[in-house]
Amino acid sequence: MAAAAEDRPDEPDRSASPDARRKGRNVLGGALKDCSHAPLTGWHRDGCCSTGMGDDGVHVVCAVMTDEFLAFSKARGNDLSSPMPMHGFPGLQAGDQWCLCAPRWKEAYDAGQAPMVVLEATHMAALEYASLEELQQHAAD
Repeated sequence: MAAAAEDRPDEPDRSASPDARRKGRNVLGGALKDCSHAPLTGWHRDGCCSTGMGDDGVHVVCAVMTDEFLAFSKARGNDLSSPMPMHGFPGLQAGDQWCLCAPRWKEAYDAGQAPMVVLEATHMAALEYASLEELQQHAAD
């Protein structure tokens, strides 16, 4: 009987779909779910808070926008509420889900302005910036 992929760490897990392998795992250890397709979010603009080469901001936290957070982010120099048609960016409003940079979410958390988080759609890389407990305190689901 052949050994399972988990028995051979050097072998990729071929039991998962190619899409699931590319997306990665969420902060709860499960398959990473999509964050938003309207507006279309994600570093790869595929609706998913996965990360990869070139994603210096680490856009891995699926957050539910609030007016308070949008004002906080704008005051910190990252205006997420104004449309930028030249970049295909519609501008965000309260209630939209968006893949935030993990360091920005942590900054907002420390300032008492963190938006709610969709844990099943937040990539495990977020745990390099915020603890699971901090994220769970702001769980939207």
